[in-house]
Amino acid sequence: MKQPVTLLYLLFVLFVLNLTAFLFFSRTKISCQAQAKQEEVISLPETTTTDVVVPTGMSFAGEEVPLYRTDVQEALRKELIVNTYLHSHTIQLLKNAPRMFAIIEPILKKAGIPDDFKYLAVIESTLNPSAVSPAKAVGLWQFMEGTGKEYGLEINREVDERYHVRKSTEAATRYLQKAYDRFGSWTLAAASYNAGCNMLQTQMTIQKEADYYNLLLGEETERYVFRILALKQIMSHPELYHFENVTPYPTEEIKTVKVSGPVNEWTEFAKKHHISYKTLKRFNPWLRKSDLLNPKHKTYEVAIPVHTERYR
Repeated sequence: MKQPVTLLYLLFVLFVLNLTAFLFFSRTKISCQAQAKQEEVISLPETTTTDVVVPTGMSFAGEEVPLYRTDVQEALRKELIVNTYLHSHTIQLLKNAPRMFAIIEPILKKAGIPDDFKYLAVIESTLNPSAVSPAKAVGLWQFMEGTGKEYGLEINREVDERYHVRKSTEAATRYLQKAYDRFGSWTLAAASYNAGCNMLQTQMTIQKEADYYNLLLGEETERYVFRILALKQIMSHPELYHFENVTPYPTEEIKTVKVSGPVNEWTEFAKKHHISYKTLKRFNPWLRKSDLLNPKHKTYEVAIPVHTERYR
């Protein structure tokens, strides 16, 4: 009789030990999960649950934005939300803008075009001189080939000045001045950059309206000016939209080398100037081939970084 009793005792002890271990580890697991969940909640950025700041007053190119209107407020808020919470995209814009604006701003000023139009380039190409749209619009200002040629850009198999930051900006100023002369409004000139002057004029005639904010247009054009306004607001006041401590890319000092004849190999040209072909194209994306025939002996200015050692 003693042996069975002992066996039962041992089984009971094992059961108690197992039960104790089970309860201990279950409680530990639940506690760890709760702690992890709490840490996860704590680590979430505060901005993911906040609305955006809509300014009480705003202008575009010196023209007042009617923010007292419900429809205007809501349209602007929509674009502010989109660009505030498109975090990586907007951070890249903030980092790249000072570098590109340093080139764009003096050209706009010289041509008498309001400074706010630099934000049009932001929404057109995200300030990427090599941008190409599905519709084959090209460069910082997204010119179609026909429009680019109309406004003085050289476009052929060897050279495409739609990719040239300075020259395409100068072409954009000519377009915008012509549109302003036609419509008498910088806001309408901006809208025409998206819709086209003729299309915009047609809708103004049909609807008997001369104010952008009163026009019923296609969705893209209706959002267009509000996208410009949203980027202007965010990039002018990044701290209001929780973009803080964004370090901008440094400006890049360049010198120019004049080329008046053919170039057999741009690779050899680059090496002669102590840079790689890749760096040459970085600063001159408008050069479209690996050589330059240049039968008319036109003079081109090729950009070379002053500090070549930073690119090798």
